[in-house]
Amino acid sequence: MIDDFLTGDLSAVDGAIRKAAAAEILPRHRQLAADEIVEKNGPHDLVTVADRLAEEHLTASLTQLLPGSVVVGEEAVHADPAVYAALEGDAPVWIVDPVDGTRQFVRGESGFCTLVALALGGEILASWTYAPVLDEMATAIRGRGALLNGAPLRTRGPRPGADLEVATSHPDYTTPEQKRALLGLDTPGVRPRPCGAAGLEYLAIARGALDGVAFSWEHAWDHAAGLLLVAEAGGTHRTLSGERFRLHGGNALPFTAGGSEETVARLLGLLRG
Repeated sequence: MIDDFLTGDLSAVDGAIRKAAAAEILPRHRQLAADEIVEKNGPHDLVTVADRLAEEHLTASLTQLLPGSVVVGEEAVHADPAVYAALEGDAPVWIVDPVDGTRQFVRGESGFCTLVALALGGEILASWTYAPVLDEMATAIRGRGALLNGAPLRTRGPRPGADLEVATSHPDYTTPEQKRALLGLDTPGVRPRPCGAAGLEYLAIARGALDGVAFSWEHAWDHAAGLLLVAEAGGTHRTLSGERFRLHGGNALPFTAGGSEETVARLLGLLRG
């Protein structure tokens, strides 16, 4: 069933994502009332009414497109952590972050996106990264490449004589050990900066505008879509132990993704100290 779905016309998935954004996210961009914004786990972890309603919209539409599938969404897991276990189940799983970059959304900026990935048995099979204000839709199908608004995406390798440009975790999301590891990137030849919306940082790697990322958190909804997008554009990733990222968790952190094996190997070496 899943193979037939992936080899069929996937434009309906694009359409479902665009409709959710048009109905629930864009009308609230720069229009949020104070009581429509809530702190979940501190001032850097926000949720809005747009997050909740867009996830509900996507949950209904995506499971209708693929009968028998389930959804692991950021807001559903916040309400019931047991939902996350579906990542290890037998059913196809839609992994949804309705508004990735909620802080940027709340500030009225354009740097946020909706992330959707389709996985089965821990393997990411397809992904969609949609930046509604920018009208950019990046898609990836495992083994079939990555596209941005229909045009092929390609990562870049290290540029001779140039610093590696790397987006890194916000300090509030790091343990003392992870913070020490990330400080390894503060070295000549590397130019680290705080990350924005994770999905857009992965897109920047996939389009050859950024060398890599180093992240210290592992929520599947933040990373699944981007990891496949980078891989299908020619990049790769590794956790601190050198293993591949596991959707269900338990990864050695920080982990890194980059435009080439050479870039990822260099970043891992610096993170390990």
